[in-house]
Amino acid sequence: MRVLAELPHPSFKISLFGMNQKFIIKFEQGTLEQSYKIAETDIIGGVNGVFELIDEAFLKKVEDTFQQMRSSFVDAYKRYE
Repeated sequence: MRVLAELPHPSFKISLFGMNQKFIIKFEQGTLEQSYKIAETDIIGGVNGVFELIDEAFLKKVEDTFQQMRSSFVDAYKRYE
């Protein structure tokens, strides 16, 4: 897996990887992470096409998912204690 790019964002780290004819977009926020795999053949324009895919609406959904993930983990941890 090779790092193709990193995109700045104030709330989380965004990394773009290439591996086995796939793009992998990885979002990291603290101890949580989300990753999305996309076949290179499904993206027009290569890396620039991936940058176009990562629009504000998608980033909002990623942020919402991080909030849900954190809440789910906190709830599970409280039951564990």
